[in-house]
Amino acid sequence: MSKLQVATTYFSKAGPGNTEDTLTLVRERAELLSIDTIVVATTSGETGLQAAKMLAGHQVIAVTHSAGFHEPFVSEHSPEICEKMEAAGARVLTTTHAFGGVGRAVRKKLGTFQVDEIMAYTLRCFGQGMKVAAEITLMASDAGLVPDGSALIAVGGSGRGADTAAILLPTHAQTFFDLRFVEIICMPAPGHPQLGN
Repeated sequence: MSKLQVATTYFSKAGPGNTEDTLTLVRERAELLSIDTIVVATTSGETGLQAAKMLAGHQVIAVTHSAGFHEPFVSEHSPEICEKMEAAGARVLTTTHAFGGVGRAVRKKLGTFQVDEIMAYTLRCFGQGMKVAAEITLMASDAGLVPDGSALIAVGGSGRGADTAAILLPTHAQTFFDLRFVEIICMPAPGHPQLGN
């Protein structure tokens, strides 16, 4: 039987304080495995810009919140930050969330959850960043920005910044159950008995 031993980094706390370490681990793993496509969640655009700079030479796809996420017809990122991300080599994707499109409208109007948001809550059992990693992979695939079904790295976070990274085999939203998490590069693990918190 073949086996592979790789290290997963666990952070004692979630949040943006892990962004630089997360992106460093992503760069190292991408170079080791010759993975070119890296999908990064970014709300304000700052994490996307930092990723574009730190991951230069890779195909970085910066996935933002959709317009209207918090306020109708308003984007949480500025056109200027998008220009900076693109100048640093990233592709910027702003589109409907894979786990929060019309299903979210049903919840807001009728007060009942739909299957997409139930899937999101289930993925959050592994942490907010893992849900984000799956979601942005689907979004980038559906937008035609993922070149094929080859392994990519998805980077998510718990609110702001980046604290989670995983290698995934991508798919589209309509074939969600073909999505595969291949490896966890890093993630927050508050409460882990060996992290002393």
